[in-house]
Amino acid sequence: MTNQSSSSSSLSPILCASFNQDYSGFSIGTKDGFKIFDSDSGRLCYDRAMGAFNIVEMMFGSSLLAIVGAGEQPSLSPRRLCLFNTKTGAAARELNFLTSILAVRLNMKRLIVLLQDKTYIYDLNSLAILETIDTVPNPKGLCAFSPNLEGCYLAVPASTIKGSVLLYNVMELQSHCEIEAHRSPLAAIALSSNGLYIATASEQGTIIRVHLVTLATKSYSFRRGTYPSAIYSLSFGPPMQLPDILVATSSSGSVHVFSLAFMIKQRSKRSSSLLGSMIPNKINDAFEPMHHYVLPNAVPAGVKSYVMIRGRGADTVAVMSPKSQTIISQALITIITFNGYLQQYKFSIDHAHVSWSLERELNLLTAGFTV
Repeated sequence: MTNQSSSSSSLSPILCASFNQDYSGFSIGTKDGFKIFDSDSGRLCYDRAMGAFNIVEMMFGSSLLAIVGAGEQPSLSPRRLCLFNTKTGAAARELNFLTSILAVRLNMKRLIVLLQDKTYIYDLNSLAILETIDTVPNPKGLCAFSPNLEGCYLAVPASTIKGSVLLYNVMELQSHCEIEAHRSPLAAIALSSNGLYIATASEQGTIIRVHLVTLATKSYSFRRGTYPSAIYSLSFGPPMQLPDILVATSSSGSVHVFSLAFMIKQRSKRSSSLLGSMIPNKINDAFEPMHHYVLPNAVPAGVKSYVMIRGRGADTVAVMSPKSQTIISQALITIITFNGYLQQYKFSIDHAHVSWSLERELNLLTAGFTV
């Protein structure tokens, strides 16, 4: 679950987009207000026209939203966080800050508010401040959050000159570790919702790295492409459905799917061999084959996008074929583009055959309620 805010609000009809913690719904903020949709059907569930919003975060499927205005009118200050109740249509609580709010994350116990160089952690029920974290300047509000209470981590940049990331345990209120993932500054971060994996991409956008959070060690390196590209979003599959699938979108307009399960199998085989056991993991990474699937030109190049992958109900499969060592899976990949559209693709891998089919395309700006 990641909220993506548009850096060019005057050019993008959608100012922000975010899936909820269990991927069952998503929200968008526009210059006119905000909307809530059902992820499976694309059905509009809630629509409120009350001005421009830069942040709209859902709380699972509840009536609670965390919203922050874009500052185009005094009542919607970017320094004010409103906990909004969709049932009553009114604010339940408000929090005010000295500088603009750049990101908000929440789960059943915690509320996290990111400013440019500070992060505040609140108890969601009482809104008491539990911790204040001083961070490096983070003008884009780059962060990732795993909402699972048993693996609840916050990830934020730890440097402005290189791609290191700070992991903080939000439930235990203590720093977990710092990972040096890239040589250049970070452009995208994602945590799996169970807090097992963290994925990072730098401003170069050619390499995506995945670490195991508990061990803080580099697990996999994936090459997205040869030429630099801006990584717009990274997202892991739900742990109960697609635990080892990572998807990415970039400024090239392509969607990338990476299979961690295949890499786990390859590393296990190599480590059991005599040569593999003699090669350190740091060197071993260079020998790992890339298990990477690409849908080119899925969205217009240069249009900011946000991607999410989830299982396809009873059709969901994510297993290793013992004969071919190939992942067999079916999933639904949902892409929100900041020019106002939703696209859903059925993604299937069956042995060596990979297929993509467009299942749904929807104009989010003109979508209305259906009976």
